[in-house]
Amino acid sequence: MTQPLKIYNSLARQKELFQPLSPPHVGLYVCGPTVYNYVHLGNVRTFLTFDILFRYLTHIGYKVRYVRNITDVGHLVGDGDEGEDKIGRMAKLEKLEPMEIVQRYTNDFHQVLEQLNFRTPSIEPTATGHLIEQIEAVKDLIDKGLAYESNGSVYFDINQYNANGNNYGKLSGRVLEDLLTETRELEGTSEKRNPLDFAIWKKAAPEHIMQWESPWGKGFPGWHLECTCMSTKYLGKQFDIHGGGMDLKFPHHECEIAQGTGLNGTEPVRYWMHSNMLTVNGQKMSKSLGNSFLPVELFSGNHPLLEQAYSPMTSRFFMLQSQYRSTLDFSNDALKGSQKAYKRIINGLKAIKALTYIPAEVESSSNEAGLKVSTPGVTIDEKKVVDIQKTVQAFYDAMNDDLNTAVAIAQLFNLLKYVNMIYLNQLNPAALGEEGFALLKEKYITFTEEILGLKEEITESNAVLSGMLDLYREYKSAQQYDKVDQIRSYFKAQNLVIRDMKHRIDWAYEE
Repeated sequence: MTQPLKIYNSLARQKELFQPLSPPHVGLYVCGPTVYNYVHLGNVRTFLTFDILFRYLTHIGYKVRYVRNITDVGHLVGDGDEGEDKIGRMAKLEKLEPMEIVQRYTNDFHQVLEQLNFRTPSIEPTATGHLIEQIEAVKDLIDKGLAYESNGSVYFDINQYNANGNNYGKLSGRVLEDLLTETRELEGTSEKRNPLDFAIWKKAAPEHIMQWESPWGKGFPGWHLECTCMSTKYLGKQFDIHGGGMDLKFPHHECEIAQGTGLNGTEPVRYWMHSNMLTVNGQKMSKSLGNSFLPVELFSGNHPLLEQAYSPMTSRFFMLQSQYRSTLDFSNDALKGSQKAYKRIINGLKAIKALTYIPAEVESSSNEAGLKVSTPGVTIDEKKVVDIQKTVQAFYDAMNDDLNTAVAIAQLFNLLKYVNMIYLNQLNPAALGEEGFALLKEKYITFTEEILGLKEEITESNAVLSGMLDLYREYKSAQQYDKVDQIRSYFKAQNLVIRDMKHRIDWAYEE
């Protein structure tokens, strides 16, 4: 019996049974990138977590509306309420229009995710495309007494929010008194009533590139408000899952809870999910430490810390080998191990797709009375069939245990043993029975491609490789071994190998 899906709810600080508001429909919102620079690997890991969630929920029968936004305004340097807009700052440096910066890095973001075989979200809204909704939300919060205007900016009133029976800090576990102690704003120098109040509309300085008219003067929306307005518009006042990296818990997601609750009188999200960070050789990944690298550098190997290039699918497989709430450490040894393991999985995928079920031949003979009798050529191995069924069950149990892809991949390798036994002619498919073989084939393909999102990466066309194998057979039959070696060398140059077996000649990815 398959265990029900449980996910770790950051708000409850425990795993909880997933029960959507309106099954079979599921609303999923994930904070997308601020497109002022190339997408970094920390972002990629977060988006991979929710690509897997999107895939898995869809696989088990849910109809998912997946909303992942693009932040193209309002995210200030330092992530607070002061400083330049990150996109505006880059636009000045590059001497480009802000929307050129947005387009360039949005294109890069999409290209990287496509290389990594991510599914596209249902909706990908932009902050600048929802300015009307944000201005209306600011008005509403002011009317409800939860926000106030000060010198052309509008701030969310945390003290009033808490006075209404709410608890700002509940997601991150922060205590207001401690936060106030950590705040270094000098008394009388701030336009805020409380140093912790956050901007939902910010007055624009004359030199600020990105600004719009509003009832409070020219300005731009607060970073936190954008996600509240876009998630509410497309998923409703309350929806099922909100995801992002752990770095967004505070203040971004904390502020989203406050805004959503203040606007609609209800908690906006049922389940909060957060992916953990990346480290490199045990150290936090950061530009200042010189150990940060971009996906394009990982794929090309063009970085001092990388000993070789690692393909997009190797990178995807590597990240899936760690459960999303665990810290993930990049190292060349770990990546090389993932490269080998990924190729084993894909060789199995290639093999199982080519295998077909053939019923066992029936042997006929005569008994002492001269009557014809038939005996089955192969007996079904019930033990192996049951093992395959249990392994399939274990894969689902792992995924239902808060998307534990690390354990799920281990079960995929257990299925791979049977795939290889059949492929190498060590096990007759008939020994599994037609249903057992069909289960092995269907689940191996589904788990690999549909749920984990892994696919073949091949530089040469299958038609060319098939033709080369035909030549190989001819040269081998004619004992032209110099030409046989030439073809082997050709395959090796493509990181492929020829498998010359008694029952078949085939090619595979070099492991």
